[in-house]
Amino acid sequence: MSNLQNPPTLNSASPFGFWDGAVGTLSRELSPQQFKTWIQPLVLLSFEESDRLLTIGAPNRFKLDWIKKTFAERFQEMAVEYFGAPINIHFALALEGSSPIKPVATETTEPQPNPEIESGSPQSVSVEEQAFEIEDHSKLNPNLTFDTFVTGKANQLARAASIQVAHNPGTSYNPMFLYGGVGLGKTHLIHAIGNHLLKEKPNARIRYIHAEQYVSDVVRAYQQKAFDRFKRYYHSLDLLLIDDIQFFSGKSRTQEEFFYAFEALLSNKSQVIITSDTYPKEMAGIDDRLISRFDSGLTVAIEPPELEMRVAILMKKAANEGIPMSEDVAFFVAKHLRSNIRELEGALRKILAFVRFHGREVTIEVARTALKDLLSIQNRQISVENIQKAVADFYSIKVADMYSKKRPANIARPRQIAMFMAKELTQKSLPEIGELFGGRDHTTVLHAVRKIADERAHDSQLNHEIHVIEQTLKA
Repeated sequence: MSNLQNPPTLNSASPFGFWDGAVGTLSRELSPQQFKTWIQPLVLLSFEESDRLLTIGAPNRFKLDWIKKTFAERFQEMAVEYFGAPINIHFALALEGSSPIKPVATETTEPQPNPEIESGSPQSVSVEEQAFEIEDHSKLNPNLTFDTFVTGKANQLARAASIQVAHNPGTSYNPMFLYGGVGLGKTHLIHAIGNHLLKEKPNARIRYIHAEQYVSDVVRAYQQKAFDRFKRYYHSLDLLLIDDIQFFSGKSRTQEEFFYAFEALLSNKSQVIITSDTYPKEMAGIDDRLISRFDSGLTVAIEPPELEMRVAILMKKAANEGIPMSEDVAFFVAKHLRSNIRELEGALRKILAFVRFHGREVTIEVARTALKDLLSIQNRQISVENIQKAVADFYSIKVADMYSKKRPANIARPRQIAMFMAKELTQKSLPEIGELFGGRDHTTVLHAVRKIADERAHDSQLNHEIHVIEQTLKA
């Protein structure tokens, strides 16, 4: 209560720190296409400290209405977490001619090479270097452990490898590179490794860092002429956990410094663990010598969770919250929300908030009511026609091929995948789906659904392709 009556004074940099952090968080929570479509066009228009009013601008009315409906609550949560007190968040049109507010200095632009720093000549320790500080603590989330990680076919190899690394850091697999889509558990696993090692060796020097923060540290080291201190810190770690390394793309100075840190750590038999949304050799804007180093250890994919795993995750997390969820309800939610674990957790939070507020039990009807906005958005967005177009685009065939009688493999298989997704993602019956695929019999659709479902269970590449198409449909 005292916080509300006497809110903390906010320094002038606070809105920029909040905005950078919020955008960075959403870039990790959303798929790249969702982030590019909805969040990237937003700007921070103004911040009025006296009224504690922060205004976010959208480029047009359509995006403005969507952002208010879909992300207002999330921005509010992040604002309370960042400022430590309620903030009034307002969304407005960023009209032509209106200018976003700008910080006095930015930490997102990489520094150019400084001959004085790179010459290697002895220098006295400057005032700036004395002032340079790196938070010397692990940044680990103690709640992210192996015990709280739900295992299924999609992630069992990644979990097994992570446990092996946790027991034998620096020797088993070094480096270890985990890759997969947003919200599949990569961050959870690397925190679990760090927490296990910290429990075994309390004096171990461990650091979890997001790639964006590492870029920030590089920039500050250049600005404050404190590269010796920067290198001493990062080169002396026992375990470095670096998340979302794809954010290094195009940042040549950061990549160079990370390369030296990487070499020093491996030379010292320190463990390096890296995550990315992309397989190393498919990353754009990353130096070849870094990609070669990433490939020299163990590379493990984390796939999208299958239905049974999504059900298990929901039931376990609901039980941890003290509100048990039946298998029927979990199956209902899991069948409608397929893309990632983070989306499942968001849906679960909505359901739990609803039952707590209304004093109800968790039933399918209650879940349907609590998630009605989310379900209605998905139902509006995904139609059989949308699925046909997305699948055709992905496999580089014509949409007309979906209805044709042609049967070559390069057409028949995408058509079967589209039928499978139509059954999974829409409420259409088998005869209705068959009619939309050129008047095919419902038995043809049933055969396609069963065939793709069976293949998806043991074909990780097919599972990945379907996941990418689903993400495109939901963007």
